[in-house]
Amino acid sequence: MTTRLNPYISFRDTAREALEFYHGVFGGDLNMNTFAEFQMSEDPADADKIMHGQLDAPNGMTLMAADTPSSMDVQDTSNITISLSGDDESQLRGFWDKLADGGSVTVPLEMAPWGDHFGQLTDRFGVAWMVNIAGQGGQGGQGS
Repeated sequence: MTTRLNPYISFRDTAREALEFYHGVFGGDLNMNTFAEFQMSEDPADADKIMHGQLDAPNGMTLMAADTPSSMDVQDTSNITISLSGDDESQLRGFWDKLADGGSVTVPLEMAPWGDHFGQLTDRFGVAWMVNIAGQGGQGGQGS
């Protein structure tokens, strides 16, 4: 198996709703398993929460998420931002528009000094995103 790196987001009681939202943004195959399905819930209130969810988008992107059990503290993800970059302007603007719905834009998606279109937002679930659309020069300034 090839080594992969992909985001795994921790939520408190909203993983199902968040994963369904991201499924609407990115499409693909969504699989979710609850704590009860794997007999992993010590607290009955956690039984129907998501122990593991995985979204495999048709373009090869993978996003994973889970609810943090009530007996554990939620991880602080304020120092993490998920970056989407590439040269498919239509696709990336579509992702931007859907992620921004119900969220807050911190940097509008517009021409950046490096020649790409760039923006930042926090979605309705508190997850930070950056979108970089490569300019004419194809440099993709943010890691493309």
